[in-house]
Parts: sequence; structure tokens; C-alpha cells
Amino acid sequence: MVNSQDESLYNEDYIEQPGYRTVPYEHITIEGHSRAAIQTFWRIPEYKLGFDMGAMPWEYAGVPRWFFSHMHMDHCLALPAYLARRRMAKMPPPDVYLPEEKVSEARQLAGVFARLDQGKLPCNFIGLRDGDTVELSRELVVTASKTMHPVPSLGYIVWERKKKLKPEYASLSNDAIRNLSLSGTEVSRELRHPKVAYLGDSSVEGLDYNPDFYRADVLIVEMTFASPGHRRDSLRRHGHIHLDDIVARRDKFENKLIIASHFSVRYSDYQIERFVRRQIPDMLDGRLILWF
Repeated sequence: MVNSQDESLYNEDYIEQPGYRTVPYEHITIEGHSRAAIQTFWRIPEYKLGFDMGAMPWEYAGVPRWFFSHMHMDHCLALPAYLARRRMAKMPPPDVYLPEEKVSEARQLAGVFARLDQGKLPCNFIGLRDGDTVELSRELVVTASKTMHPVPSLGYIVWERKKKLKPEYASLSNDAIRNLSLSGTEVSRELRHPKVAYLGDSSVEGLDYNPDFYRADVLIVEMTFASPGHRRDSLRRHGHIHLDDIVARRDKFENKLIIASHFSVRYSDYQIERFVRRQIPDMLDGRLILWF
């Protein structure tokens, strides 16, 4: 019998897994893979959430919350498999967040696969708009931010939050503060810090629209194109970022770790690294990782 709380849903000797990379940062781990038109998926196990689902490593089925930036095939193809594997393991229905314009179609998709599979695929589909907030726990919230892509799309920021006593009450005794709180007075204020920002597919205007992307400790950003020969106006119409966009904004990036991903299949890994290092030889003071 499979333990519903156990992510070990398979025998590694018989399952060929989609490959992905792992990088630790402080107390969290960034995992995933992204290549334009092929597949994009990310997981932060410590936060128990993922972004996009173009492929589905078996152990990712244990993640209870997934945030979709948009519903292009290379970002959502594995959704039915994810739902089926959770059902097979007797896990509770997951929470799947996505642009609100696509909730109806996502439910229809799950329904079609349920009929094909002749079994239920339970899932809580939750639509989000620009500015919406999802509370994950007392310490964590996720906010949605408008991005620029030909289909409805969102980026996401994971915030760590904590309560801090308001300055006007700092001189009071503990008893006085407690009495104020019991009387209904709000004695503390919430402080938020952006920990992880995930842009998804977007032109660079999606970054500029929300400056918090530039402030997050970790930024996962697409850089689909890097060749000098690509026309910028065409790239913007298709909702993607060029290396030149990153170079032009290098002074804006306050992030401690910047993960560039979603490179076009037109380039080899060697070509991408050559293009980037030619224009950013210091790799943004060593903070920039090219995610191959």
C-alpha cells in the first residue's frame, strides 16, 4: 500500500525520470528544468509548491500546490498525469492556481482526461488576477502579478512575512501591550520580504511592471533569446525576453540569485553561454546562473 504522505511513488529501477537541476539557496531549494517549446517545471520543496508543469517527475506528485503562469503546452502538459498520480496515491485534491480566464478550460481538460481514464481526477482549480494574494501559512504568502504574453499570464512572488510591534507601542510594558491587544487594538504590523519571484513567459515589460521582481532574493526569469540577430519588436509581440533586455537593466537587479532559463531550442548550451558571457562577463557579480 502506498503511504499518501510519501512522495516515493515509484521504483527508481523502472521509471525514467525527466531530468532537472537543483540549486540550494539559504534554507530553500530551487529545482526544475526549462527549455522553450519543450518543457518548463519548477519546485520549491520547502515551500510545498511548484510553478508550471510541462513535465512531471514522479516525486513532484507530492506537492500540494501548483501555480501556473499560463497554459501553453510546454508549461501545462503534465497536469492530467499529476492529478492521476495524486489520486493513485490517495492524496487529497491539490490546489492549482492559474489565470482566471483559463479556469473553465482547465476544468474541461481534467474532465476529458477523467472520462478517458474512467476515473476521477479531483482538483481545486483557483483563478487568480493581477494583485491577488494566496495565503500559504502564517509565514508565507504568494502574490500574482500581470505579465506580458500572447495568452493570459501571471508571474508569482513568494513572500515571507512576520509581525512586528508598531513603533508607537515600543515603550509600553508587556502587560500594557497585551491589554491593548485584548481590547481589539492592532499593536503590530505585518512586514513582508520577497523571497522567490517567478516571472514565467513574458516580455521584459512584465518585469518592469512589478519592481518587486527585482527585489526578491531569488529571481527565476526567462531569457528565451540571446542572439544579436533577433528583432526586439518581434520578440515583444511574442512575449519573450532577449539578453539585451537584461543587459539594459543590469543596475535594477537587487536579487541575490538570478536564474536565467527557458532558452530557445535554436541555441546550444555553448552558444547561450558564449552570447551571455560576451555581454555580461561578470555574470552580474556572480549572481547570474544559466539554467541548462
